[in-house]
Amino acid sequence: MTSSVDVPSTPVKEPDPQRGANWAALRPLVLRLHFYAGLLIAPFLLVAAITGLLYAASFQIEKVVYQHELTAPVGQSRLPLAQQVAAARAVQPQAKVSSVQPAVEADRTTRVLLDVPGLAESTKLAVFVDPYTAQVRGSLESYGSSGALPVRAWISHLHRQLHLGEPGRLYSELAASWLWAVALGGLLLWVTRRRRERRRLILPERELAGSRRILSWHGSVGLWVVLGLIFLSATGLTWSKYAGANVDELRSALGWTTPAIATSGGDHAAHTSGGHQHGTTAAISADQVAQAAASKGLSGPLEIVWPTEAGGPYLVKEIDKQWPVRLDQMAVNATTGQVSGELRFADYPLAAKLTRWGIDAHMGLLFGLVNQILLMGVAAGLITLIVLGYRMWWRRRPTRGLAVPPARGAWRHVNRVMLGALALVAAGVGVFLPLMGVSLIAFLVLDVLLGRRSQVMRSR
Repeated sequence: MTSSVDVPSTPVKEPDPQRGANWAALRPLVLRLHFYAGLLIAPFLLVAAITGLLYAASFQIEKVVYQHELTAPVGQSRLPLAQQVAAARAVQPQAKVSSVQPAVEADRTTRVLLDVPGLAESTKLAVFVDPYTAQVRGSLESYGSSGALPVRAWISHLHRQLHLGEPGRLYSELAASWLWAVALGGLLLWVTRRRRERRRLILPERELAGSRRILSWHGSVGLWVVLGLIFLSATGLTWSKYAGANVDELRSALGWTTPAIATSGGDHAAHTSGGHQHGTTAAISADQVAQAAASKGLSGPLEIVWPTEAGGPYLVKEIDKQWPVRLDQMAVNATTGQVSGELRFADYPLAAKLTRWGIDAHMGLLFGLVNQILLMGVAAGLITLIVLGYRMWWRRRPTRGLAVPPARGAWRHVNRVMLGALALVAAGVGVFLPLMGVSLIAFLVLDVLLGRRSQVMRSR
C-alpha cells in the first residue's frame, strides 16, 4: 500500500508592479539628465579625455625626450653619493640641496634636487649626475612630488587646468563631478533597455542602421569602460578645488588621512608631506644616511630628503609606487646616524592605502606601462562615447531644435517617498560637489524654459 504526500510547491515571486511603474516613470527623467549632461558637459569631458590620454602617454614620452639626462654609460664602480651631490651643487652654488634620488638601475643617473631662488612653487631644479664619473649630464626643472620633468609637467598642467591657473581648475572639476553621474545614468539606461539577446548588451549590433546602430555602439562601448570612468571621476575629484576640499574634510573626520612619521628628536619631527627641504649642515654624509636606512630594510628606489632645519633629521623614503609598492620611510638623526623614526606602509590604515593606490593608478604609476595603456584605453573609450553621442544628437537636431527627450513630467508618477529620497540625495551630492550642484540647477532652469517655449509654440 502506498501513500502520497502533498509537497507544497515553491511560490513563484511575481514582479513588483509598483517597482516597474517607478522605473518606467524615472527612466525619462534619467534620460533627460543624461541628455543635458551629455550635451552640455561633454565638451569639458572631451578635453579632459584628450589631455588625460596625453598624460598617460607622457611617461614614455619623457623617457625618450630626456634620454640623455636620465641615462649614463655603465661603469665599473659607483662613486660615493656625497661626491655626486657635490658635483650637482657646483652647477648652482647658491642653491640648497633638497633631496637626492640615487640611481637604481645600472644605466640610470642620480637625480639631485636643488632649491633654486626664482623657481615656481613646488618646482625644483633636478641635476642629473653620472654615478660612475660624477659628470653632470644635464639639469631640468622638476615639478611636484611626482618629479615630472618639463614635458610631462606641461601636459599635467594642461590636463589639470589648461594652463589657465586656478580658474582653469574649474573645467576639470566640472568634468570629474559629472563623469560618474553620466556613466551611471548611461549604464542604467542601457541595461534596462529591452533586447532579445543578452549578448547585445556587450556587443554592438552591426546589422542595425542609422541612429539605432550608433546607439548600439554607444551603449556597448560605455559598458566596457564604465568602471574605469567611475574610478577616474572619484579619484580625479581629490585634486579638485571645491569638491577636493570636501573630500579632505571627510577623510579627516573619518581618520583616513595619511599618517606622519614620528621621530625621537622632540621638536624636530619629519612629516610625510616633505615640504621645502633645505640643505643644512650635518655631521653625517648622504652615504651614511643611505646605509642606516638599508640596515632597516629600505631599498631602492629611494629619496633622501635633507633636514628642514639645523638639528632636524634626514628623511629616507622608498618611492617605488609600482605594484607591489614600497613606500616605507625612515628618519635618520643628522648627528649620530641612528634611525630615530620609522613608518611602514604596511601599518597605514586601509583607507589611506586605498587612497594612495587610487591616486597612483589615476596617474598611471601603480602598474607601470600596463596602467598607462589601460588609462589610454579608457580615455579613448570616453572620446568615442562623446563623438557617438553628439552624432546621435545631430541626426535629430536639424528639425527639432535641441531634440530634448520626450515624456516631460513623467516624474509625477513616481512614488512620493522615492522621489523625496532622490531629491535629498541630489541635494546632498550638490552640496558635496558644488559645481555639479550649480550646473544641475542650471539644467533644471533650462528644461523649464524649453518646456514653456514648447508650450507657447504649440499654442500658436
